[in-house]
Amino acid sequence: MEFRMAKWEVYLRVIAILFLVSTACLVAFDTQTKVVFLMISKKATYKDLDALKILVYVTSTAAGYNMLQLCKHTFSALPTISNFKTSYYMYIAWITFLLDQIVVYLTFATNTAAFQAAIFALNGSEAFQWMKICNKFTRFCEQIAGALLCGYIAPIIMTMISAISAYKVFRMYSSKRFMHFKGK
Repeated sequence: MEFRMAKWEVYLRVIAILFLVSTACLVAFDTQTKVVFLMISKKATYKDLDALKILVYVTSTAAGYNMLQLCKHTFSALPTISNFKTSYYMYIAWITFLLDQIVVYLTFATNTAAFQAAIFALNGSEAFQWMKICNKFTRFCEQIAGALLCGYIAPIIMTMISAISAYKVFRMYSSKRFMHFKGK
């Protein structure tokens, strides 16, 4: 059971990395230049919206975190002294669980902020006197939409990873005595 769960965690982390890197690349490399007025041209990039910049940074960091967790699986497979490995496992399981939770929430929140900014770019806002820009930069907006779709799939996958982390943490505790470890 433990080996199968670790294998699924590795698969899910690899898939999450692919979606996170896809999101970061789709946003970061998305540019479109249009002639706005006569000879004046405007280039749309992710740097024009702070929410898109933060999305690139957070998804890149989340992908790096998941890569480090894959390295942790390699390290934990090495033979060690059993006492050290048991105490090490307890601390690492808690840290991994908490970090997995943080990464899921951050990626979801960042993606939601970028989605809200994209809605303003799509519809504009009369109250703020913001113009629609997606009618001028359609390819740019379509690529951002694809990135946001990838960006929403990644936290869903990372939620599954977080559930595996929660199982690993809470299986160490006794079901009969509150906050006591299981006996050997």
